[in-house]
Amino acid sequence: MADQEDFSQLIPPHGGYRDLQSYKMAEIVYDATVFFCDRFINIRSRTHDQMVQAARSGKQNIAEGSMASGTSKKTELKLIGVARASLEELLLDFQDFLRQKDLPIWGKDHPTAVAVRRLAYSNDRSYATYKTHIESSPDVAANALICLIHQANYLLDQQLRSLEKAFLEVGGFTERLYKARSEARSRRR
Repeated sequence: MADQEDFSQLIPPHGGYRDLQSYKMAEIVYDATVFFCDRFINIRSRTHDQMVQAARSGKQNIAEGSMASGTSKKTELKLIGVARASLEELLLDFQDFLRQKDLPIWGKDHPTAVAVRRLAYSNDRSYATYKTHIESSPDVAANALICLIHQANYLLDQQLRSLEKAFLEVGGFTERLYKARSEARSRRR
């Protein structure tokens, strides 16, 4: 695969994060978290700020990693990992919210959890796709967000595996630079 690369364009196409399913789901999680926190968490509390920032970090690090991918696969991998860690932190916050309020935490087979997961197959998913669950009671909203975060984390885990595989097969930007420079020298001889 690497032997067939075209080095006329040293910096390969990059960005395109808005088309990534992981980004789309992280954006829904962010929007839903902001709504949830504004409604159910005191706006002056540190928890409110931490939850919103964790959700934002999940989304923003996917975008930043995608934009950095043209010149640094290492940075892309790192930032996608940071996005994954941020969403895991947010997941724990929603679980803590439910536990501390003595509200039920749905199992994966809970009928509403199954219904929320099925919405992932909807075309053009957005906040509106999940609005009835998010804008519901605190227990339904938190549990729905837990489902969404699990889906986003699954997508990020798949993305990390794919990036790792591509890096092992093709290498990174520094290797591309070296190979392109070597080939240019060979052509001059």
